[in-house]
Amino acid sequence: MTDRVIPLIDARRAKPLPNVGAIHAEQPVADAFARPLRDLRISVTDRCNFRCTYCMPKDVFGPDYPFLPRSELLSFEEITRLARAFKEFGIEKIRLTGGEPLLRRNLERLIEQLAELGGLDLTLTTNGSVLARKARALKAAGLDRVTVSLDSLDDAVFRAMNDADFPVAKVLEGIDAAAAAGLAPIKINMVVKRGVNEHTIVPMARHFKGSGHIVRFIEFMDVGATNSWRMDDVVPSAEVVRMINTALPLEPSDPNYYGEVAERWRYKDGSGEIGVISSVTQAFCRTCTRARLSTDGMLYTCLFASAGYDLRGLLRGGASDRELHSAIARIWWARNDRYSEIRTAETAKLGKIEMSYIGG
Repeated sequence: MTDRVIPLIDARRAKPLPNVGAIHAEQPVADAFARPLRDLRISVTDRCNFRCTYCMPKDVFGPDYPFLPRSELLSFEEITRLARAFKEFGIEKIRLTGGEPLLRRNLERLIEQLAELGGLDLTLTTNGSVLARKARALKAAGLDRVTVSLDSLDDAVFRAMNDADFPVAKVLEGIDAAAAAGLAPIKINMVVKRGVNEHTIVPMARHFKGSGHIVRFIEFMDVGATNSWRMDDVVPSAEVVRMINTALPLEPSDPNYYGEVAERWRYKDGSGEIGVISSVTQAFCRTCTRARLSTDGMLYTCLFASAGYDLRGLLRGGASDRELHSAIARIWWARNDRYSEIRTAETAKLGKIEMSYIGG
């Protein structure tokens, strides 16, 4: 068999398939640093109804921004075929992302198709804006859990950060609806930016303490090239933990699994836990087991990548299942990403794919 060469696509800076020798299906798939492939994140749309300043700032993603036409998006059948190929390598979890994934029409149909593959933890990350009316249908389709982005409980702060004048109350309604539908445990992601919302960290922790939900505080990251990232804007996770511990005593907790990105802390009174994600100050590249599939079928091996591999070209070019299997193996075996470990002020300025396109 001769493997197809992935074509160069200037618009998304596609890379040619790496040449790593013969492919044997029985071989375990590990990258150049012996990291396995366990988690696939699939972006189903590059569109979002929020304009969060750290992700899709309005001055870049304005009314005339050229979002992808429908014809360039992977179909649900194409996504499912790729997910099936990834599953052969030991994928245990699929997370649907965006943009805002719940803006993709008939998303429940995709969830049904992925659920039929069996043996997968199916999750979704959402801004919660339409979750209240979608939660039951998502659960019925086979979704296991949701993660909701919520950057502050202070309504004025939250409206300013989402830059769409969207109220906190409607996101909280979505969280309640998801819990009632059985999409639990629910995780709430709060991106922390100095001078913007760090004063709402403790109120966030206190609000969800004892609820069964898990708040995760995320360091402001230099994803993409449009969010005006500066190290001075980062609130280190160690500082976040100190702030919460002063008000609500904490103790460290062991990770749930190899490669878990959040460092876990539980409340000493047994009323739940929080997590901190420290991609900037405490890099976890050495245990990263995640691959990312973009809306239009580009495979990225790092959240901070500048280019990916065009799997859509293989799909629509008539590639066999064996060729897809071979392409994925070759890409993963050649993977040597460790951006967060080598980040500097200069590397942070380099062109990287936008988080709204690749998913978080």
